[in-house]
Order: sequence, then C-alpha cells, then structure tokens
Amino acid sequence: MPINTLATATLFQNTLDKVAIQDAVTGWMDANAGQVIYRGGKEVKIPKMAVQGMGDYDRDEGYQQGSVTLEYETRVMTQDRGRKFQLDPIDIDENSFVTTAAAVMAEFQRMYVIPEIDAYRLSKIATEVIEANKAGMVTYGYTPGATGTSALRKFKEGIKAIREIGYNGPLVIHATPDMIMEYELEISGKITAATFSKGGIDTQVPSIDGVPIISTPANRMYTAITIYDGKTEGQEVGGYVKGETAKDINFMIMQRSTPIALTKQDIMRIFDPTVNQRLNAWQMDYRRFHDIWVLDNKLDSVYVSVKDGEGA
Repeated sequence: MPINTLATATLFQNTLDKVAIQDAVTGWMDANAGQVIYRGGKEVKIPKMAVQGMGDYDRDEGYQQGSVTLEYETRVMTQDRGRKFQLDPIDIDENSFVTTAAAVMAEFQRMYVIPEIDAYRLSKIATEVIEANKAGMVTYGYTPGATGTSALRKFKEGIKAIREIGYNGPLVIHATPDMIMEYELEISGKITAATFSKGGIDTQVPSIDGVPIISTPANRMYTAITIYDGKTEGQEVGGYVKGETAKDINFMIMQRSTPIALTKQDIMRIFDPTVNQRLNAWQMDYRRFHDIWVLDNKLDSVYVSVKDGEGA
C-alpha cells in the first residue's frame, strides 16, 4: 500500500515543532512570542510599547496629557538551518518507512537540533547583555565549589540585582549541573521545589526564593558559539561548537517575559524512491527557522554569572 507522503510530512512537522519546544530547556521562551506577528518566511514583527511617566494633576486644567507609542519592530530570523536524509528502500519497506523515519527524525532533533537551539539562544542573550554592559548585571571569575564561595549567595546576588532595577515579575534561572549541585549541597534537606510549565507540560524543579532553576547542560552555556555550515572543510559534521573566545557561563537569571523566541519548521518534504531523481531512496528534507530577541529596554533584566575571569 503506498504511503501518503503529504500526510506523513504534515504529521512529522507538527509533532517535531511541539517536541522542539517541550524538550528544549529554553522552550519556555517561545511562550513570549504570543504577540509576535509571523506570516511565514524569515520576518517577524515584534510589538514595542513606550509610555510617559506621571505628571502633576492640576485642579483647573485636570490631567497632563500623556503619550502611548505602540510600534512593531521588524526582525529577521537569522538561523535558517536544515539537513537532508536518505533511507535506502532495501533497508526498509513501505510499511516500516513511517516508523523508521520517525525514529531518524526524533534522534536528529534530540541530538542536534534542540541542543543547538538552546546554545544559540543562551549565547545570544549573554552576548547582548555583556555588550550592553549594564551596571552589576555581569559578574566574572566564579567557580562553583571553590573554597570560600557560596552558590546560594551567588544566586541571591543575581536575583537582587534584577529586583533592584525594578523587575518584580516572575524570574527564571538557567544553571549548569555543577552550579545546582553546589547549591543543593549547601542547603541539603531544605530545598524547595517550584512547578515550571513548558510547552504545556508541568514539571517540578528546584527553586530559590520562588525562582525556578532549570538544569542546563554545560555545553549549552557559552557566551558565544560557532555554528558549522555542514559543507565547509572541517565543518561537514554540522551543529555547533564553543566559540574561540567564548567563556563558560555558570548561570543566567532573567525575567520570564524578557526573551522573545520563535522556532518554526518549514514545510517538511518527503520523496519516495520513485520520485527521488538523484537516488533510489526515500528522501526527507528538514528545515527550521529560529531566532531570539531581547528588546533594548529589557537588557537590564538579565543577570549573567561567568565562570572565567573577565580578561581570561
């Protein structure tokens, strides 16, 4: 029985989009794209609002006129990534194609797509915060577990820095396993948990002062990454690596509404062996657009703790 490749491709596309948000440690950031206008392709329009502060009330003239400015900033998703996979029909028959293809795409997304999206998002946020150089929002030279140091204190200093700016809303912490382990050892038996929702799934995670801590692999916590194009000599494996001058991040604290992230899979294409002109093989084309933005007026709502020294 022939396979309806259009229906299969649509099923894969919808499923992979959902899984990308649920499995990525930064998947919670996609919820902030609710007001973003996206009509396909690379461009998105992000709403940006500005209002004036209060003025004196005049008993004769009444209220002072204030202004509200709402404009849509056009941004471009710079990450246009993809891969082509081919499965020989000798290895699979028509009846097992869907199962085999699903396993291949799930493994590809788990091993390469999701880690890259996470690493890109966190490194881009860190880079912009470091370049903005807001007072007290970036610290250097802390190694978790070093003699005379306290992970608990470092977390609290970061939360305090954001609260002092005036951000009183929900916060989120991304921290490496080393950082979380030191924190847990310090307060052994007194750890509190918070319910954290991501992609429609609620999970229990450790927290501090009510702020959830998301365990994030150290290889996704860099201040910069180098993204391989998959074709240049030495870059054939694709994916990403730590940037040449990048530093390791211990943890990042940010207001939950600050990062605006979007990831969209383009129409997934599946060609059966009778249509594939190049090879007698099933071919699957996977393409994904994604990016993340932090508006200029919110760069002071992110705190970054860097493991390396500033000049290292």
